[in-house]
Amino acid sequence: MRDPAELYSLRPAGEDTPRGLPLVVGLTGFVDAGGAVAQVSEYLLDELDHTEIAVFDNDALLDYRARRPIMVFEETRITEYRRPSLALRLARDELGAPFLLLTGYEPDFRWEQFVAAVQQLIERFEVSSTTWVHAIPMPVPHTRAIGVTVSGNRDELIDALSVWRPSTQVPGNVLHLLEHELHASDHSVAGFVLLVPHYLADTEFPSVAVTALESITAATGLLFPTDQLREEGRDFLGRIEEQVEGNSELARLVGTLEERHDSYMQDNPLPSPLAGEDGELPSADSIAAELEQFLAHRRGTDGTTAAE
Repeated sequence: MRDPAELYSLRPAGEDTPRGLPLVVGLTGFVDAGGAVAQVSEYLLDELDHTEIAVFDNDALLDYRARRPIMVFEETRITEYRRPSLALRLARDELGAPFLLLTGYEPDFRWEQFVAAVQQLIERFEVSSTTWVHAIPMPVPHTRAIGVTVSGNRDELIDALSVWRPSTQVPGNVLHLLEHELHASDHSVAGFVLLVPHYLADTEFPSVAVTALESITAATGLLFPTDQLREEGRDFLGRIEEQVEGNSELARLVGTLEERHDSYMQDNPLPSPLAGEDGELPSADSIAAELEQFLAHRRGTDGTTAAE
């Protein structure tokens, strides 16, 4: 394997970065149901003080033709190139507590070298723990609290918070690989996979971002400003409820999801929250079709877009 240090450049601020801080990771590009990671990353960078301490090499890690960067064209010329960013930062939470924050795109190439590079940085800064977040679509209702599946070696978090513990094969992302390698080295690591209503997976669902931040707090003790996200989440859910109340078929489908969710949470012997006793699922298309007009209207009026 090539030297992992080839993939990143250290910034001068890295020399003064305290050792022994927790690391929080969120990378976009794979699934990201409800725009959870994208929202959390943007929110933290907008709301918190932060400084770059290491920047990864786009030309080595990014497939530009698959995820083309934005260029701003004004009448006769290109005036701006919005450079993709994958960077490690020193940030401070709402009370000023420092932590490390790794955000940006999930690498398209050199996964093993990238993971080794992150491990190298973890060792360099003597990181105390690593926490990462991700989100997947699931047939669960929007009327219930967003559940999480917790992985890693933080048993206290798994016992307290993990509502679904499957044994299965899944398409991996680079943070799965990072968790696997950190677990092998006995580094403290926890991954939170948020279970997002499948009919809202292509929206920016503010409540999912709140749950992601709450999960990070549970793992690290860090505190984040969430009032704005909570208000946006209440407004979003209120509009969804208007659609449900005005459509009996949609109400029936959501009711079915509620029954299956509640049965599962009450230890009813269902194999998983994915299916009922008959093994059938409500159609994602059936629900999504009813919400399409609302979601299109929301994107047009408040500027939100579907997650990449």
